[in-house]
Amino acid sequence: MRYNKLGSTGLFVSELCLGTMTFGGGDGMWGKIGTLGQKDAETLIGTARDAGVNFIDTANVYHAGQSEEITGQALKNLDIPRDEMVVATKGYGQMGKGPNGRGNSRYHIIDACKASLKRLQLDHIDLYQIHGFDPATPIEETMHALDTLAQHGHVRYIGVSNWAAWQISKAIGISYNRGLARFESLQAYYTLVGRDLEREIVPMLDSEDVGLMVWSPLAGGYLTGKYSGDGADKDGRRADFDFPPVDTGRGDKVIEAMRPIAKAHGVSMAQIALSWLLHQKAVTSVIVGAKKLSQLEDNLASTKIALTDEQLSSLDKVSALPSEYPGWMFERQGEYRRNLMTPAPRGDN
Repeated sequence: MRYNKLGSTGLFVSELCLGTMTFGGGDGMWGKIGTLGQKDAETLIGTARDAGVNFIDTANVYHAGQSEEITGQALKNLDIPRDEMVVATKGYGQMGKGPNGRGNSRYHIIDACKASLKRLQLDHIDLYQIHGFDPATPIEETMHALDTLAQHGHVRYIGVSNWAAWQISKAIGISYNRGLARFESLQAYYTLVGRDLEREIVPMLDSEDVGLMVWSPLAGGYLTGKYSGDGADKDGRRADFDFPPVDTGRGDKVIEAMRPIAKAHGVSMAQIALSWLLHQKAVTSVIVGAKKLSQLEDNLASTKIALTDEQLSSLDKVSALPSEYPGWMFERQGEYRRNLMTPAPRGDN
């Protein structure tokens, strides 16, 4: 297991992060994702920790708070030293009645964070993330609220999820100008069949030194290969909960390119999908979740796969984004200046 710096901080997190969206009970969307109880959750957390994972991610909306409760109790039952596990959670979603029961207002975020602390049975949250963009709340208000939480010791670092590049850049600018805590991480969707963030978000992350946590790295199970081809699974998770959206026309070509690579390494398709992400420079940590132990063990094994340059090139080519403006103009107009930054070896004229 490798460990990477989180954004511009001195905090190191494991390249795989255990996601807890499957922890909890109930019906509806969450029931389709997973309904693991306390004992099963502790088995997954213990197995991940034994493999070197020091990073766990949850959210207040997962199973209406049950995921946080189970996670906090598991950390206590397993007697995991507080300084050996980086705990991340998120706030924004509907947790109360009325118009102020969700969003990124100071009113909601501070209360949401304190409620998460209580469910997790912790005195502080290592990484507190805003779960979505709130069009009704000024970014300035949100950043001041998060800074208050940091100043009071309730959270150590702050992050964000599912925001656009311009929104994150604006928030970081506000933080610098006002001396506030800044976003150190982005939690975003990124897969071989969903590379959209490479257009503007990845360059922004590199420019501003913001870490990237990847959610749904298997595209809701699609990249396991079981939903593609003649023998496609008609009863799995994507049959009831088709999310994240996948362009299957392009996606099936990616699956076919993955099959011989998985065969060559003697591993699952899922491991190849995860390994590709672990080879991407922008990625800090990949969030893996599971309904059963065998799935988690398979995902953990992805850290041992070294894809060749040829294999990476094959996957990059088949999954590449279509050319889009202004990207193709950047390529055309910037070619000369880019070449100046990579001069030929000495002796070549």
